[in-house]
Amino acid sequence: MLEITDLHSSYGEATVLRGVNVHVPARQITGLLGRNGMGKTTLIRSIMGLTPPQVTQGSIRLGDTQLLGMSPEDIAALGVGLVPQGRRLFASLTVTEHLEICPKRPASQGRSDWTIQRALELFPRLGERRKHRGSQLSGGERQMLAIVRALMSNPDLLLMDEPTEGLAPVMVQTVEAAIRVLREEGLTVLLVEQNLRSALSLVDTAHILETGSVVYSGPAAELANDTATLRRHLGV
Repeated sequence: MLEITDLHSSYGEATVLRGVNVHVPARQITGLLGRNGMGKTTLIRSIMGLTPPQVTQGSIRLGDTQLLGMSPEDIAALGVGLVPQGRRLFASLTVTEHLEICPKRPASQGRSDWTIQRALELFPRLGERRKHRGSQLSGGERQMLAIVRALMSNPDLLLMDEPTEGLAPVMVQTVEAAIRVLREEGLTVLLVEQNLRSALSLVDTAHILETGSVVYSGPAAELANDTATLRRHLGV
């Protein structure tokens, strides 16, 4: 579904991604792992057309469509949703307002439309807090809202950047359960995750980024048992 080939991205004169190759198959969860500062968020921003960084070389194709040079709005209109690191909510808007303002595209054939009711069924806690503003939500509630806000656009590909970051264990389990629901529904997901246990329990294929290059690609089940690779590249 998504094919990233020989991607180079930079912040000014500082090159962060150096020839990244990643394949994201349709209807699977692909994991992007790595220590802090290795380029994971830079890759997500490059896919979404956000600047900085600046893509200086390579290709990002969604199906037959080249995404490089397109605006984030046009990329979203093609069916790419983003759950950004840090949630990026509006402090003054209520839960309902966050979901009402999202631009929508028609749901793809065979996929159900994401409505506010359906979003609140995925995370019932948000239904209880639907009149609360972004500034009044807990960290876990903000993360749930960031996820369903992205789903409201009816994406075919969902980019998730550190969705369990800073969450209590019970909230991590809630987010994991929601991601499993999305996988069962056939949504394609590219998941950036520092929580190794969480990531390996969710993803089908894992890629490890180190200093801007992919140093491992393979089935998550194999990586979970590869202690040498985990120690070498992830420090565990």
